[in-house]
Amino acid sequence: MDLSSTPQPNPDRFGHSAGAGQSVLVVDDSRAQRRMLTVQLTRWGYRVTEAESGEAALRLLTDTGFDLILSDWMMPGMSGLEFCRAFRALGRESYGYFILLTSKSDKAEVADGLEAGADDFLTKPVSADELRARLRAGERLLAMQRELVEKNRLLGAALGKIQQLYDSLDRDLIEARKLQQTLVRERFRDFGGGTASLLLRPSGHVGGDLVGSFVINPRRVAVYSVDVSGHGVASAMMTARLAGLLSGASPDQNIALTSAADGRRDAWPPELVAARLNRMMIEDLQVDQYFTMAYAEIDLATGQCMMVQAGHPHPMVLRHDGAVEVLGQGGLPVGLIEGASYQRIALRLFPGDRLMLVSDGITECPDPAGQELGSEGLQTVMQHHAAQPSPQLLETLVWDLVRHAGTDEFPDDVSALIFDFRGGG
Repeated sequence: MDLSSTPQPNPDRFGHSAGAGQSVLVVDDSRAQRRMLTVQLTRWGYRVTEAESGEAALRLLTDTGFDLILSDWMMPGMSGLEFCRAFRALGRESYGYFILLTSKSDKAEVADGLEAGADDFLTKPVSADELRARLRAGERLLAMQRELVEKNRLLGAALGKIQQLYDSLDRDLIEARKLQQTLVRERFRDFGGGTASLLLRPSGHVGGDLVGSFVINPRRVAVYSVDVSGHGVASAMMTARLAGLLSGASPDQNIALTSAADGRRDAWPPELVAARLNRMMIEDLQVDQYFTMAYAEIDLATGQCMMVQAGHPHPMVLRHDGAVEVLGQGGLPVGLIEGASYQRIALRLFPGDRLMLVSDGITECPDPAGQELGSEGLQTVMQHHAAQPSPQLLETLVWDLVRHAGTDEFPDDVSALIFDFRGGG
């Protein structure tokens, strides 16, 4: 074995000096061979441990980790090849660079060594220059592995902080969902001359849909369905703002309400309510959002109904005889075009008739093939379940959507309002 050449340590690109701090396990049944290698490796700055067999080396490895391993191939008992396989089976966290010392040069035998987990080979007799070159190659690989482990540690720490932020945000969104649900406290309301049944189901933590009703005066009520553009927190904040502007609990803040000449509470016509909201969105709020809306005012005594459709899905009337009437021409969304005008829809409800306002989360709900439920599909559902009371009809509508979509995770918020007219209010 030629170990006469003794190169001096030089720092590598990772800042480590050759051999500095590296631990080497030398495994050979020949004491002379071990000592020759140990003397040279120690001169190069390595920390060297000797083992006289593969079995002894494995016992050392149960308690101590080594950066580099030099093992003879031909040893009594456990061969170097068997030792290499057993070493790789230990499942160490850090990598160990394994060099087999052998007089074998057959390509098949070299392939066996690589298959067993060896990283490199040195042919006996070993020259110092070649040994040092192979060790430096192993050191570079180990340095890259340490660098990768450190980067993974930093990445894991960063992901941990992101997870903490996500968990905090998730808790906040859960609370926000609870708060948003309070915007529709009464899912069923009896006005005497009619009732309003409400459905609100966000597709995420929070949504941009809103349905509701309020009393104008003892004879007249208003019902509405709103769908704010986009999803998430910004849309939810806009629905909260609109809920305040269309609230019966705070009539002074309600954008639809006004006072008659005799001081009694009155309301702007539906088309002016939409125009006032459009002006507020563009001139006052100046946000990039817009919303669609269906808004109706109903006389509880006569059934006379005034309505506006502002880019919302078509309102429908399910007559007491089972016929379905689709209303409106579409109209412009609110907050999209400055100075937009809106057309009034006039109709009359008779006792037993039901007015239905829905968001596009229902009409545009796709099946697995991408086919939307559509207005006709909604009509079919309404007619098929017309015998059910409105609260149950809304629950059935959700189940029909689940069957249609093939999932209960809808791509958009789902909301609806059904007003049952009794008359005589």
